[in-house]
Amino acid sequence: MMPEKTIVTSETSKSSPLNPSSTRIICHVCNKQFAQYTCPRCNFRYCSLPCYKSHSVQCTESFMRENVVDELRQVRSDDQTKTKMLEILKRFHEEEEEDDDDIMTDDGEGSSSTLPEETIQKILAGDEISFDDLSLEERKGFQRALASGELSKMIEPWDPWWLSSSAQRISLGAQGKQLVQCVEDEDDKEGTFVSDIPRGPDAPLISPSKLSSTKPSPLLPLHLVDVLYSYCFTLRIYNGEWQSDSLGAATMVLSVSSVLGQNAQPGTMKEVLSFCLEQTCSSAYKSLGGGLKFGLNLVDDVIHLLSLGNAALVCLLCDLQRLIRCAIQEVKSSGRDLKKKLKLADRKVYFMMCWVNDQIPEVWQALESSVRAEKKSIVELNDYKGFRDLKEKAHTQKGGVVIEEIE
Repeated sequence: MMPEKTIVTSETSKSSPLNPSSTRIICHVCNKQFAQYTCPRCNFRYCSLPCYKSHSVQCTESFMRENVVDELRQVRSDDQTKTKMLEILKRFHEEEEEDDDDIMTDDGEGSSSTLPEETIQKILAGDEISFDDLSLEERKGFQRALASGELSKMIEPWDPWWLSSSAQRISLGAQGKQLVQCVEDEDDKEGTFVSDIPRGPDAPLISPSKLSSTKPSPLLPLHLVDVLYSYCFTLRIYNGEWQSDSLGAATMVLSVSSVLGQNAQPGTMKEVLSFCLEQTCSSAYKSLGGGLKFGLNLVDDVIHLLSLGNAALVCLLCDLQRLIRCAIQEVKSSGRDLKKKLKLADRKVYFMMCWVNDQIPEVWQALESSVRAEKKSIVELNDYKGFRDLKEKAHTQKGGVVIEEIE
């Protein structure tokens, strides 16, 4: 069962005037309203009949599945029944291998191996199957599917939180503090979500003037674009689940961001986007879906985030800070240089978060226009370069002109 999301409200209870604060649970289905009811089957908290109906299907399926599994486990079959079931499984596996022309042995002949006896027994017992339980041919087939990207088709595409409708309604306090707070479990160090939006700061943000005696650099808007791009890049590559590998995700952020990874100080929007797109199109990320088209889509992500304003940007930077801090905890003693770089990035992100919270909407409007203009320039330059390369290639062709797609 998922952990309960509790919020602390400052509303005064009419029924209990002596208790000015109250604790209420958020609906586990819609994550928007306060939960007033509890499912008798799984103890899920829900707020209304529509939420109960949308949840009851899962509850019923789970209930039926558990009953079927329990019933099967209680069935005591004799040796003859077990032998018959093993023969059926073996025959089924052999038929699958005959139909699979891609799985070949080292000498080029088709394989007629069957599932090992122990693996079949695990299947009958309802246990999970690991990679070590597979045969040599099955391991090769799995690795080929993994390398070709075929397995990625089985992963449900992630919808970025900044493109959701709830991102339009993010609201934070005057000092950037989360208005509705989740009460975290002690074991939850990666951050809890009230909805699909990353949680904002738990403590009030400090004014940049109190963090540094010098005036914030006029290049901070450009540096923010660099950081936003690297965050969007990383979350899209990780399908929104950076918690599964916070150290790897943080390392990716540092590699894409010149501001956080190289302590660079880009002075123009062209410098910012050129570096980001260069990293996206590099061979290191080509196999992960990188490329110019992907990079330009990330620029659109940045533009959209800027249009959302202060609250969304603060939540993003807060999530990035959690990512970096989780990575710091994972760095081993041998990675001192990386840990030092991550700590510096942590301080930069926090300062940027405080600076963002102090800005007026006109700042983001101007920055959004600047990013749009630079993206348009990049697209036009790339289109011209593609046309020029195509024209030059046509002159070198013998015979008719061959038109090829320019990647």
